[in-house]
Amino acid sequence: MYKIFICLFVFTSYISSAFCSLWCYECISTQPGCGEKLNWLWHWTRVCPEQDDVCVKILETKDADVVITRTCLSSLKGLRKDIPADHYEGCRPAAKQSILGNYVNNSIKELDIYRNHYDSTTFCFCFLDNWCNGSGSMIASIILIVFSVLSVYFLH
Repeated sequence: MYKIFICLFVFTSYISSAFCSLWCYECISTQPGCGEKLNWLWHWTRVCPEQDDVCVKILETKDADVVITRTCLSSLKGLRKDIPADHYEGCRPAAKQSILGNYVNNSIKELDIYRNHYDSTTFCFCFLDNWCNGSGSMIASIILIVFSVLSVYFLH
């Protein structure tokens, strides 16, 4: 009977580690179905690689045009220098980079070395919402409770 209890405990710990991963959509609004309203049938989710990762939605506006980028925060850390320091739930404007492009002598104005092409850039972070990561951690907790109750019932 103790072997069954140990097997159930190992199984529930495996299930809980599989469901506790953060899942984020990864697409850009130039792709079909990834605009303001996301078509989840067209875009798959991605498991974020880091343990304390966050889902990010970036809104970059230029006049009436809006470019939306969805991905994991760890995918952006090496590419973007304007990520806000606060990564908690909610939306906030991009961080100001005062020295970005100061030491470059470039005559091609289309390269946007100062990152001032967009009128505004907003970062939206989420990691607690069901659509950002699903309700996997809650499912794992329920499974652990059910197996614990069953094991106590069968051991006594």
